[in-house]
Amino acid sequence: MWLVVGLGNPGPQYAQNRHNVGFMVADLLAKRVGGSFARKTRGGVAEVAEGRLGYGVDAPKLVLAKPLTYMNLSGGPVAALAQFYKVPPAQVVAVHDELDIPYGQIRMKLGGGEGGHNGLRSMSKSLSTKDYLRVRFGIGRPPGRQDPADFVLSDFSGAERKELEFLVDRAADAVESLIVKGLEPTQNAYHAA
Repeated sequence: MWLVVGLGNPGPQYAQNRHNVGFMVADLLAKRVGGSFARKTRGGVAEVAEGRLGYGVDAPKLVLAKPLTYMNLSGGPVAALAQFYKVPPAQVVAVHDELDIPYGQIRMKLGGGEGGHNGLRSMSKSLSTKDYLRVRFGIGRPPGRQDPADFVLSDFSGAERKELEFLVDRAADAVESLIVKGLEPTQNAYHAA
């Protein structure tokens, strides 16, 4: 069992924000596994979809989650879902935006710092560990002197939107690879690109 958490903010006003790319990847993964999101409160306040990555009883089972708290409070629902589904932190995957990676690049890692990302900080605190997997979707640094907080809460630019669907698809592929093949082979495949 794997818990894949797309990080973002709930509500239509945030739907196309850079900060919500984790939700976008989770939505695509739900389509791929034939799941649909439903609100759950028993295992944490989140939208949850379940499915298998592939066919047969040996296919990895996924719980996809989109916390319905704001980004800086994501950890509570994630920890509650991990406990409810009995998923250890090593099988929790956070999909999130990353300012320190150029737009469109995908990077994976296990543990490490949060780099000022409030969603990751909340997850680390609530899970009592930083040792969970991260799929980091590069959004690049803000232009000029724009405040990073304003930048992540702004929508992707027109030029960025032209590639966004392809890049979200690639990020979903990376999540699947991480689960099926493991961290190092996935890093080798995606970090080289």
